[in-house]
Amino acid sequence: MISDETRLQEVAGWVRDSRAVVVLTGAGISTESGIPDFRGPQGVWTKDPKAEKLSNIHHYMNDPEVRVASWQARLVHPAWTAQPNAAHRALADLERKGQVDTLVTQNIDGLHQKAGSSPDRVIEIHGTMREVVCMACGERAPMERALDRVRAGEADPPCRSCGGILKSATISFGQNLVAEDLARAEKAARTCDLFLALGTTLTVYPVAYLPEAALEAGARLVIANAEPTPYDPRADAVFRGNLGDVLPALVALV
Repeated sequence: MISDETRLQEVAGWVRDSRAVVVLTGAGISTESGIPDFRGPQGVWTKDPKAEKLSNIHHYMNDPEVRVASWQARLVHPAWTAQPNAAHRALADLERKGQVDTLVTQNIDGLHQKAGSSPDRVIEIHGTMREVVCMACGERAPMERALDRVRAGEADPPCRSCGGILKSATISFGQNLVAEDLARAEKAARTCDLFLALGTTLTVYPVAYLPEAALEAGARLVIANAEPTPYDPRADAVFRGNLGDVLPALVALV
């Protein structure tokens, strides 16, 4: 059996020799920053299936009680105090070494940018929790302003411009991804020669199609995730363990 150290050295060589590396990150990269994932053994939805309703656009738009509960959940979201961990910082270091073309993240916490990844290379494919958007007029604003209104007593603050329903600028179940973001991510996957899937179950579509697009184009696929994924049998290398250990070790070898 090939040791992880030997495999890390091999993958580091692939990174060095690649002309375009695309990275996809999921909730697993932020768990070490204290942000729980959704589907893992200790995931938010695993422990409380009712919490998934808060992420469903139809429930959110049609049930004021769901919106009130959502605003209360936003107030105490761990992302407000979370800091980037070693895995986030390692990807920022990899970019500084000139080895990251595009970083697609399923996370809404903004920790990649906080760690130093260039905003113009990051595609927040599921949006960001750091802004709100009006579902009627489309106006966007910093989330903190809306949270201040909730703290001041507005249980479900409406848009101040048109009175419409405000929502975090994230993609909920039942909403389409932003077409431009998805097209950019798909183009990056189809034109890369190395695709790193990190901390993602690779089960949520259409994002889970990105490694497929990369494989179809002849790219190598490397997976690092705590749990098995459907793509593991087709990957060129698979790592288990904490990303905060695996990624710094990999980047140090590049």
